[in-house]
Amino acid sequence: MSLRALPDFPWDSLAPFKERASAVSGGLVDLSVGTPVDPTPAVVQAALRAAADAPGYPQTAGTPALREAVAAWFERRRGVPDVDPDGVLPTIGSKELVAWLPTLLGLGAGDIVGFPGIAYPTYDVGARLAGATPQRVDGLAELGPLTTATTPKLLWLNSPGNPTGRVLGVEHLAKVVAWAREHGVVVASDECYAELDWRAAADRDPDLPTTPSILDPRVTGGSHEGLLAVYSLSKQSNLAGYRAAFVAGDVTLVRQLLEVRKHAGMIVPWPVQQAVTAAVADDAHVVDQKARYAARRATLRAAVEAFGLRVDHSEAGLYLWATRGEDAWATIDELAGRGILAAPGTFYGAAGGQHVRIALTATDERIATAAERLAR
Repeated sequence: MSLRALPDFPWDSLAPFKERASAVSGGLVDLSVGTPVDPTPAVVQAALRAAADAPGYPQTAGTPALREAVAAWFERRRGVPDVDPDGVLPTIGSKELVAWLPTLLGLGAGDIVGFPGIAYPTYDVGARLAGATPQRVDGLAELGPLTTATTPKLLWLNSPGNPTGRVLGVEHLAKVVAWAREHGVVVASDECYAELDWRAAADRDPDLPTTPSILDPRVTGGSHEGLLAVYSLSKQSNLAGYRAAFVAGDVTLVRQLLEVRKHAGMIVPWPVQQAVTAAVADDAHVVDQKARYAARRATLRAAVEAFGLRVDHSEAGLYLWATRGEDAWATIDELAGRGILAAPGTFYGAAGGQHVRIALTATDERIATAAERLAR
């Protein structure tokens, strides 16, 4: 595949708006990227330090303790009691897995990779890297009558969604899984914002602290065949700098990924494996971090709405998906004039052309400054 087949990196186009926003008195408030700014939890830092003496090669599959801790996390936090530790694999951040999953699954020319109509750009990039065909799919009905040539080999879901914050319920997920199994389609669900659920209590499962997983037994009927859940600790645990994530689900598929990754040297460093084990075993720091984001979200949402933007979806995750019915770049330009940088919805597909994504990932002081500027 020629590098020319890859799209330009979209955030590069924000450079002039960043320069303009940075010139505002008081400096830039950068809400364009979901980069955590709070400290990495002490329990995780301690695990990393304790594992600093790491002279040997780590296990590509991850330590048994890591895989067991992830399986326990799925049961405790996601309502999934039957994750096989052999169906767990640590990855070098979730973006790496998203970008390379079609290749790792052996997809190539003539194969279709489906993903949401408004979506994280890396789903598209991953299909292109494999030489496969990327296809935006807002609903299964859009695929029309299926043939061997038009049926996706891989279908990405993203719930909670980036950038929209939309949450897919158990019934929706179950319908997708039933359809995928009927047509022999692998479903990969990117769930990295699951711990940041802002829905009202009436809209949530009272027995779950997180959003529904593709591996939920109510979705799967008790079998993980053809299903993969992708998760990152970057958001819930402020571990973006560690590149700490994992994929779990169908043991046969995970073993296939493992075999390729062993050959390719795609190995999570030993100290990071220890940090992952500590992070998924400790719920207290996740509760604390969610409370920080909840306070920032309340402040920012009130200011954004007072400014004249309507917030759509945004039921979970780290973003406000907002619009006032104009071209996204016009909104970006006006925000930049107030020293605030956001991301235009066009980065996520043509259907996002009148929305902007506003991140909650800034310090309390920067969030308060943004709110004050929006209120002027």
